[in-house]
Amino acid sequence: MPPHDETSPVGPHGGSNRRPPSGRTGGGNGGNRRPQAGRGGRTSASRSGGARPGSAVARSGRPTGRPTTKAARSRKQKRRRRLKIVGAAFAGMLVLLGVFVGVVYATTEVPDPDSVQNAQTTVVYYADGTTEMARLGVDGGNRTNVNLDQVSKPAQEAILAAENRSFYSDPGISFTGIVRAAWNNLTGGSTQGGSTITQQYVKNAFLTQEQTFSRKFQELFLAIKLDNQYEKDEILENYLNTIYFGRNAYGIEAAADTYFDVPAAELTPQQGAVLAVLIRSPSNNDPEVNPEGAQHRWGLVLDAMVDEGWLTQQERDASVYPPVRPKTPSNLGIPSGPEGLVVQQAMAELEAKGYTEQQVRAGGLRITTTVEKRAQDAAGAAVAEVMEGQPDGLRQALVAVDPHNGGVRAYHGGSNGTGTDYAQAQRQPGSSMKPYALATALEQGISVNARRDGSSPQKFPDREAPVRNSGGASCGACTLVEAMTRSLNTTFYGLAHEVGPEQVRETALSATGLPETWQGGTLEGNTTLANADGFTGSAIGIGEYEMRPIDQAHGFATLANGGVEHEPFFVTRVTDSQGAPLLEYSGDAGDQAISADVANDVTFALKGVASYSKRALDGGREVASKTGTQGQGEDNSDAWMVGYTPSLSTAVWMGNDSPSDPIVNANGAIIYGSGLPGAIWQEFMNDVLEGTPKEDLPDRAVIRGDTGQGVPEPAPRTTESRPSAPSTQPSQPTQPSQPSTPPVVEEVTPDDGTGTDPGTGGNNPVPQPNPPGPGGTNPGPQPNPPGTGGGSPAPVEPGQPVEPVPQAQPTG
Repeated sequence: MPPHDETSPVGPHGGSNRRPPSGRTGGGNGGNRRPQAGRGGRTSASRSGGARPGSAVARSGRPTGRPTTKAARSRKQKRRRRLKIVGAAFAGMLVLLGVFVGVVYATTEVPDPDSVQNAQTTVVYYADGTTEMARLGVDGGNRTNVNLDQVSKPAQEAILAAENRSFYSDPGISFTGIVRAAWNNLTGGSTQGGSTITQQYVKNAFLTQEQTFSRKFQELFLAIKLDNQYEKDEILENYLNTIYFGRNAYGIEAAADTYFDVPAAELTPQQGAVLAVLIRSPSNNDPEVNPEGAQHRWGLVLDAMVDEGWLTQQERDASVYPPVRPKTPSNLGIPSGPEGLVVQQAMAELEAKGYTEQQVRAGGLRITTTVEKRAQDAAGAAVAEVMEGQPDGLRQALVAVDPHNGGVRAYHGGSNGTGTDYAQAQRQPGSSMKPYALATALEQGISVNARRDGSSPQKFPDREAPVRNSGGASCGACTLVEAMTRSLNTTFYGLAHEVGPEQVRETALSATGLPETWQGGTLEGNTTLANADGFTGSAIGIGEYEMRPIDQAHGFATLANGGVEHEPFFVTRVTDSQGAPLLEYSGDAGDQAISADVANDVTFALKGVASYSKRALDGGREVASKTGTQGQGEDNSDAWMVGYTPSLSTAVWMGNDSPSDPIVNANGAIIYGSGLPGAIWQEFMNDVLEGTPKEDLPDRAVIRGDTGQGVPEPAPRTTESRPSAPSTQPSQPTQPSQPSTPPVVEEVTPDDGTGTDPGTGGNNPVPQPNPPGPGGTNPGPQPNPPGTGGGSPAPVEPGQPVEPVPQAQPTG
């Protein structure tokens, strides 16, 4: 029906049902009506009530044709239609969501709690992902399951006070925890917990360790269904039997025995509060490790018990922290051999990525490391073979890194997998630091063919005592290639002074990824590559400031990779116990820490060192390397051999537990970098690289000229073996001078007693017509000045490196 009153005409004159012509305005009000006289007037129909309120006529005061009336209705209908569509869609979504929730809930199966123990064993693998390295918490660790009535009521209440006070009244889930997890994942915020005990039990027992919304969604369904299928006491019992309390104690019964030597049934409120504090972070809250923090949190738990009426205020006031049993040695499933240190590094790496100790040790993870079984075995075999019969007090470390991505392929920090990790020891690197000084000079336009004064001894403005080369070695105008091969201390001390010690430090920090201050170890908080006062002097050029073996493997890997630095890492993949991936990592993107041309020329300068030190690799394989020896007084404290091919960078260190103790071999001879450390490095590299393609190193330098303080090329002498094409410009030679033909000088070098060269051995210095190895002797302890440059000489810091290569060296 058209919108009009029953008293108005219903059709055109003559009874016709035909619509009026388009030019007429009768519309639905009848063809006998006249149009209105003006916009503000009223029609007779409106006066007589012929048009309904709300019609086009009533609203506008003028008659309108049917098309206009249709358009007005259409707009209203469209709005209503949109609202209906939105409402229907929303209702449909709610229905679908309800169906989905119902189906998921109905099909969600709660795993058998008896399967939890096996699921909690974490397995660590070598790089192939199948060869096991370790099982953490083997056979479930230290665990004894008990019924809830075998746990004292005060201990139960202490844990409820710390973790979930509303446990017996809540539906098994915390909606605020779910919302918080969703918000944090959307905004990138902290992946904090705050779950109920039921949710914690589900997460630890049945789910992956991801802190994501999807995992929280699964956790919600399992927790609800678990809460419906099991009594609260059953859930609490299973929770208390599966939680990790530290010290390899799984479950409250084992924890009561480990910490208090009592059964769980006899735990007091005070003892229960100690255990409750451990749940969140067993290692950090261990009362022996962190007594102040542990006792503070213990008091908070007792206060919560008072708030809940589980402890009176009088009992709280009278409470004293209970005595705790001391920690006993335990490997916690960590291997006792060198691979145990790999496991510890992998665990520390995961914890740095946000995994908790509970997740790592008892989360049923499958951790694949970057360490290759063959390379790890080769490291152990090289150390064992070379060190057979040597003094027991000598310590060694070997770290091998893949330059292309930073993956650690072999890691030998010592023979005790739960003892000191010497690959992390902060020790003076000696002459193995010289490549960073050379790289800094190259960045400033000083080429490897530039000549510097390498005579010995020399005095410098920032050092009171003279700097000396090993065995009296001296070269008044050696190229930097020759000086590197022969390891002339005076050349590189002077070069560091010339280009700036702080600039050398920045180069080394960039190549090794070291921070501005040490983050751990005995030097924690101290400035890296500086003395105790935070000052870096020219002594950095000869390695008087501490680094770690892993740092040198890292820094030389940067040189091997064209100057692109990758942070070393140990973990490449993590899955849950069912194989679902939790983490995939193949290294960082890398930073261009050193320019490619500089890395090329440093590598070119290091090519001759291994052969010169009688440590060449099998089959003529090209390798860049550097020895290093640090002296203390008349003795040596640290010896290094570091070197690389394009696919492998390896650092070897040797020393004692105390830098003040001299390092000597079985014959009582001083150990140098090319001696026992060089033998370990050589054997390892030959073994690991056997059967792999030989890779080329640079055959020429790229950077030419000398923008610094060069010295003239010496005039030809009959007693010297000259470079094939001497330059006519002394300070800017145009042809590289090969390290295989250094000038002949009189040099005296001590022997390390390895005795493999016929006719030599012992400790007596023997004059040599040709320099048999790198040089560098210790001038004695020297304190460090507050600054460098001109002015009055000032004391400098102790410990100048010594770097002779002994006469008796094994051949390649």
